[in-house]
Amino acid sequence: MIREMWEKIKDVLWLIGGDLWLVLVIFLVSFASFGLGRLSVLYAPQGHLEVVYPPAVEGSAGEGEVLGAEVQVMGQYVASRTGSKYHFPWCAGAQSIKEANKIWFDSKEEAEAAGYAPAANCKGL
Repeated sequence: MIREMWEKIKDVLWLIGGDLWLVLVIFLVSFASFGLGRLSVLYAPQGHLEVVYPPAVEGSAGEGEVLGAEVQVMGQYVASRTGSKYHFPWCAGAQSIKEANKIWFDSKEEAEAAGYAPAANCKGL
């Protein structure tokens, strides 16, 4: 049974021709390589993210502020006075909070002690 199928496959390959067979093999190998590459990203270990800001120039920006950036970071986590979730400063939820309503925390424990829960849409919390 297997030998008969192998003979049929060889007959079809003979009809296709050598050049087309080579193109087909290259396509299948590249397709498999792309798929394996995508799988390796899905199962890669996630490391700890650390944001390092350059030191501010004397007399130009306050502590925790970054020159030329849209986000001014005053702590590790931010929450809204009227909300119930805390975020990383770069998350979309944190960027939608008005500056006047922002509350900054240095740790998760500090934010949770104040009654805030981690935001579900902010990866890593």
